[in-house]
Amino acid sequence: MTDTYYNPADLKKFGKVTEWQEEMGKKFFDYYGSVFEEGALTVREKALIALAVAHTVQCPYCIDAYTGDCLKNGADEEQMMEAVHVAVAIRGGASLVHSTQMMNKAKEVLM
Repeated sequence: MTDTYYNPADLKKFGKVTEWQEEMGKKFFDYYGSVFEEGALTVREKALIALAVAHTVQCPYCIDAYTGDCLKNGADEEQMMEAVHVAVAIRGGASLVHSTQMMNKAKEVLM
């Protein structure tokens, strides 16, 4: 067992999620595989996007997986950290822009 809630060994079990719903699982993995193929974006660019999103959704499995994918596909540490900072800026900005709702409500109550 592990001392953390997330067991790193569980990442290797991801493909087995089809065990309880094979049809939907297969559809997901077919789609997932297609998304990460070379296209308008390179595999490296897609891995960097995935790494940034993984941090935004705070998925330790995804962070581990896409850190490895980024390195395997030629991204360096600086590029990976920059991608994470882009995600942080967007996430922070998305939270902050919602303060306008608070400000509008406060003004309504106080007026």
